[in-house]
Amino acid sequence: MLRSMTDDASGQVLDRRRLDLALETARLGEFEWDIVRNVLTITSRMSAITGLPQGEIAGGDHEALYEIVHPDDRAQARKTIAAALEANGRYDAEHRLIRPDDGRAIWLQSAGVLTRDEAGRPASVCGILHDITERRVVDDQRKTLMAELDHRVKNVLAAVQALATQTAKRTTSLESFLTTFAGRLKSMASANELLTAARWRGAAIAHLAAAELGGIAPGQTRWEGPELFLTPRGANALSLAMHELATNALKFGALSTEAGRVDLRWIRLADGGFELTWTESGGPTVTAPAHLGFGSTLLSQVTGRELNGDTQVEYRSAGVRVRLRASAAAIVDRPDTVPEAPVARAAEPVVASSGRTDLKGARVLIVEDAVLLALELETGLADAGAEVIGPAYELEEAMALLDREIDAAVLDANLNGRSVTPVAEVLASRGIPFVFATGYGEAGGAPSGFDAPIIRKPYDVTQVAAAVAAVLGLN
Repeated sequence: MLRSMTDDASGQVLDRRRLDLALETARLGEFEWDIVRNVLTITSRMSAITGLPQGEIAGGDHEALYEIVHPDDRAQARKTIAAALEANGRYDAEHRLIRPDDGRAIWLQSAGVLTRDEAGRPASVCGILHDITERRVVDDQRKTLMAELDHRVKNVLAAVQALATQTAKRTTSLESFLTTFAGRLKSMASANELLTAARWRGAAIAHLAAAELGGIAPGQTRWEGPELFLTPRGANALSLAMHELATNALKFGALSTEAGRVDLRWIRLADGGFELTWTESGGPTVTAPAHLGFGSTLLSQVTGRELNGDTQVEYRSAGVRVRLRASAAAIVDRPDTVPEAPVARAAEPVVASSGRTDLKGARVLIVEDAVLLALELETGLADAGAEVIGPAYELEEAMALLDREIDAAVLDANLNGRSVTPVAEVLASRGIPFVFATGYGEAGGAPSGFDAPIIRKPYDVTQVAAAVAAVLGLN
């Protein structure tokens, strides 16, 4: 009998040790609320988590259990916990607590079980609690980031809509609209790519210049100035301004001839802002335009306002000169993460086609998860004479179409979060050429290890048709 009692006692001690170890490992603290005495018992583990003194806390104006709840959360916690205990005899709730030792507000998840006396009256609540402050901070940060992302996406969509509307009002043909709008959209994409690489902390003027000028008229453009980073709004505005100036220079100005030059320089001003000067030389004789287009509006109004400054355009006979002055509000400190200078657009594997591409008889597979893009690709390739296979919107759909006769393919690199690599591997093994289309920047987005052209979104359908023709050897 004595041995049995000893074994039972040893077992209870062992069970208690295991429970203590489990609570410590899970970083949990236990408590007991004596409802009859209205006293909350704080254990050493709970004291370490909450900063409350170990021992008993008597309920004052509140029931003792709610003494550990933040005053702002107390009413809701009382309602939630009381309702759960009455309905189920147990509760699980989250609330804040202000640590009395250092004044910090922490988040706690507490759970408890109601016990009753022999008469069925509530006697006590035994429970545990867990410090979930870190998790709540992460959740709050995620919500903030999602809200910021939603804000930026809506701003981008609104900007694209306004850009399309203003471009349409000042173009006389659909072809002209598509060409002009696509160029401006590409400019916005370049600026956003640079901002994304820097976690939307800012973009360098030199990088914006390289993105806009590096791929046009090699040897005819030069840019120089101190390292300055612009706000996201300023970067988008300056990128569009450079695009308009470069487009005009290619069509009518210095870059329309081999002897022409464009010199872009910027300096830091004493008031903290900067001044940028665009100078054209060696091109055709310049005269002031009779009518100002949307590009001129961008330069004179949008760019100046977004950069908190002003813009002056001089139509000198020797070449256009533009002076853009911005205030210190348009400049930010150097971001912690700074991307490398962008690769010039002309260095990309594929450039837009200037003429109609003939894909008559070519069987082209389209794999694209965005329905609108897939429909646009289908229409564009069909207009070029191709026999379209698909489109496939999911990886499984694409794999199922691989038993068809295929001459070439256009592959979205990412299909709803899944890599298109399995499709590319099958095509490569059969010697079928393909082109990658991706919305990612230079840093990635297309599967590596394949000798295939990469088209960066947003793209023009004629660009895709030209790429397909190129891989088929039709150009």
